[in-house]
Amino acid sequence: QVQLVEFGGGLVQAGGSLRLSCAASGSIFSIGVMAWYRQAPGKQRELIARITSRGSTNYADSVKGRFTISRDNAKNTVVLQMNSLKPEDTAGYYCNADVDSGSKRLVNYWGQGTQVTVSS
Repeated sequence: QVQLVEFGGGLVQAGGSLRLSCAASGSIFSIGVMAWYRQAPGKQRELIARITSRGSTNYADSVKGRFTISRDNAKNTVVLQMNSLKPEDTAGYYCNADVDSGSKRLVNYWGQGTQVTVSS
């Protein structure tokens, strides 16, 4: 089994910054794409940033230029640096990863989520 655990959520004023981290542990041979999603109350969960094992990144338009995703393959971690935060960034943030536990088959895992609240 694989566990994803997020750290770093909290309350911040508009214009501020937060850094979210996600650590994967358990039966891991390799990790493919790692990503961050968010879900605000009453809204669907949305993909906001993803990074491949080689470091290629993609961002949702709503966070492009403000958020940066990075990963450390040796430590099985992914980080989301969030700058210039806006009240509309308030949501639960979820880590997601495609993990190969040695069977050469990728299985998708979710973290439990961490709350980010941006006050105006």
